[in-house]
Formats: sequence, C-alpha cells, structure tokens
Amino acid sequence: MSFLSSTTPKLAPWKVLLVDDEPDIHDITKLTLNRFRLDGRALTFLHAYSGVEAKEVLARETDIALVFLDVVMENEDSGLEVARWMREDLNNTFTRIVLRTGQPGQAPEERVIVNYDINDYKEKTELDRTKLFTTTFAALRAYRDIMKVEDARRVQMTYREGLERVIAASAHIFQQRNLKDFASGLLQQVVALLRLEQSMLLRVSGASVLAGEGAAYEVMAQIGDIGDDMLGPELMAQLDDARSNRISKLQGDTYVGYFPNNSGKASLLVLKGVEEISEIDAQLLEVFCSGVAIAFDNILLTQEITDTQAELILRLGDVVESRSNEAGNHVRRMSQVCHLLAQASGLPDDETAVLMHAAPMHDIGKIATPDAVLLKPGKLTPDEWEIMKQHPTVGLSILDGSTRPILKAAAVIAHQHHEKYDGTGYPQGLKGEAIHKYARIVAVADVFDALSHKRCYKDAWPIEQVVGHMREVAGHHLDPQYVELLIKNIDKAQEINRNWPD
Repeated sequence: MSFLSSTTPKLAPWKVLLVDDEPDIHDITKLTLNRFRLDGRALTFLHAYSGVEAKEVLARETDIALVFLDVVMENEDSGLEVARWMREDLNNTFTRIVLRTGQPGQAPEERVIVNYDINDYKEKTELDRTKLFTTTFAALRAYRDIMKVEDARRVQMTYREGLERVIAASAHIFQQRNLKDFASGLLQQVVALLRLEQSMLLRVSGASVLAGEGAAYEVMAQIGDIGDDMLGPELMAQLDDARSNRISKLQGDTYVGYFPNNSGKASLLVLKGVEEISEIDAQLLEVFCSGVAIAFDNILLTQEITDTQAELILRLGDVVESRSNEAGNHVRRMSQVCHLLAQASGLPDDETAVLMHAAPMHDIGKIATPDAVLLKPGKLTPDEWEIMKQHPTVGLSILDGSTRPILKAAAVIAHQHHEKYDGTGYPQGLKGEAIHKYARIVAVADVFDALSHKRCYKDAWPIEQVVGHMREVAGHHLDPQYVELLIKNIDKAQEINRNWPD
C-alpha cells in the first residue's frame, strides 16, 4: 500500500526576537541582518522593549529561534530574569539566547551563562556587521541542529507509540472470525490508529467496503452519518482508483484505504471528514496493512471451509430427504427458518450460524431406516413404528464424538428433534427446557414446513390453518416461546417459503 500526499510547503523564515529598551538598537539590528540567509531561509523580527513585553511575546510565539536580549532594561537584571524565566518557567530549552549590554563591566557571572544556557554574550559596541552576522549564524545553526535532534526524537517516540497502536489494532483484527466482524473491526482500528476519535469523532464518518467480483462493492460496516449516497459516482471513482492502482489516498476530506489480500479480493476503507494524514501515520498504516492482509486471508479461508462444510451438510440432508420422498428444498427452508427464530430469540451470531448449518442433519438417522418402513405409503404397524423411532438414536451414533461445533450441534438436534415440550416425545421423553434449545427450534421449523407444504399424504395447509394448529400444539408438542416468535415473524417465514419452493 502506498500513500499519496501533497507537496511540502515552503519553509518559513527564522524568527528572531529583539529585546531592548532602545528603539535604535532594533532598527540597526534589522538593517544589518536584512540580507541574512541560512538554508535559504531569511529572518523575520519580533520586538519587545522590556522584560515584561519579552515574556508576553515568548509565551505567545513557540517557534522563536533566537533572542537578542538586553541585560539592563527596566531593571538592572531584567534580561537575566527573562533568560531564567525562559529556561525554568517556560521550559524553553531550544531557543538560543545572545545577551547584549551597553554598559561595559556588566557581564553576568559564569554560573548564569551555564545555568541558563546562554549562547553568547556581547557588548553592544562589539557587534559590528561581521560579528553580528557570525553570532547570528552560529546561534541559528545551533538552533537548527537542536531542532533536528528533537524532531528525530519526536518522530521516534511517535513511531514507537504508533507501532504500539498497530500491535494493539492487529491483535484485535486477528481475533475476528467472520467478514462482518472483520470489516467493523478494521474500521474501528484505523480510526483509533489515526487517533481520529480524539478530535474528529463528531465529524468523521466512514464505511468498510468489500470489493467483490468485477466492479461490485458491498458495505460491510459503517460509522457516523455516511448518507444515502455513500457509494455515489464520485466515491465509486475513488474506490475504483484505489483498487486498480493498489494505493491508499487522501483526496479532499475523504480518505480511501486499500487493504489487499492474496485471494484477489480487497477490503477498502472510506473515511470522510479527515483533514490530513501525516507521513508517519501513512507508514503505520502500511505496517498495519500487512497484518490486515494475513487476517483477511485467514477469515476468507475459514469462511471457505465453513461454506464447504455447510454445503456438504445440505447435500447430505438432501440425500436423506429425497430417500424419504421429502421435498428437495425442505432442508434449506428449515435451515433458514431456524436462523430466523434463533435471531429473533436473541441467540449470539456464532450460535445462530451453527444452528443454521446443523439443522439440515436432523433426520440423518433415517439413512439406516429400511425402505419397507421409510417408504411405506400406509399407516405403520406398532413394530414398524418402533423401527422408525430408532432414527434419532441412529443419528446420534453417526454424529456423536465430533469436536466440531456444527457436528456437535447436529448430533444434539438429530437425537432430540422428536422430543415434545410436554415430555411425550421420543427417544428419551425429555420435557421443557431439558430439551436443547436447538432441538426445540428445529421442531418448530420442521412442523411449520411440513404443514405449509404438500406431501404425499396431504396438501399444503393455508397459512391461517398452519398458525392456528401451531398455537394449539404450543406447550404440548412445541415450545410456546418459539411458536410465538414464528407467528410474530410469519411474513418472513412465508418469504423463505417463496424463496425456496418445491
């Protein structure tokens, strides 16, 4: 990832403060140093005519390079007091100080020169044009070198603190397990990394965008008021530019961050209301980018494994259902209705996903049920019914022992989905909340799908009749909590039926 920034502004002149109670000294000093240059930078002069005025100027201007300081002004030691105040009270250790006196014999003690870091001491009669130039040159060069060292120290400190933020942000990113959480985490961590939350939280808005196949983009997470035209033509052009050139860029007040990965996809970050991004922050983002790419790859790989696992389970569920003459999309509808009920009941996202993927395995035990029983068109005999009732236990035996969350959930569902809320179900006769919540949800979804679709032994029921029957069996066959949630969300359940018809 590279970062494009604006051109560096022209360097400002060196600030020199003249402190003297004689106006002529100000004029002579300005005239003498009028053509002075150091590193291509001229001088700009500030003026004070007393120690009190000098303190006011020094407190207001933080980047004064040099002070020509008269020793005797309103008091005999006014200049020395200003020097002491600068170093001790103002804690200004960078500005160079040249003491000047018009009274021979008024030289300060050696300890004053040392303690207050006085750069030079001159009698005013000594300062002809040449000596004034050389004194100014030496003082400004010392200030320049001191500031270079200080800037390097600040950069080092800033970069070290920034790297600590990168490490913290990367650790957070690596904890994410799905694309939605990854996108949200990426957005939050970049805002924290750039410290935008300290000064711009009320003005910054943004989104984390996933670049899919072709020119498609999907907003995965957002902060602030991004507006309805978040992906308008202007921003789309910026996203396309970042994606095609593989760069991050600040254009106007909009920052577009490019975070690639090895899969060919990319995560793009949009932040509006950003005034500037420093060179150091841009470098830190590049360091962070490498960690993001690894996390992105890991999440995509995990999602690929999960998707493959879910598809295999669906196909296996299809095999079982087709063998028992169930409709081909039965397991898909059940899976979606289970997801709907899990979300409506407030289950965490990870549990909701596990239930949705595990639900198609509910009848896996029927794979061992003889055709004579499974496909019998008429009523089963008591002996045949006992054989049919074995399929939950068989399902458990097939799935039991796995440590994988989906298969563990599928084992519980296969074993318990024919238990009834009042304890009259099979194979264990479990009652109420002794039945696992996954199995109670699956039971509601299974009954709803069976009633609302045509089977070899019945026609599809009207939705009003389905709802009425489910209310009748709530508290007996089915958990009333999940029945009520289904009825509250019956429009969404019917939409699932329309999306996955037989």
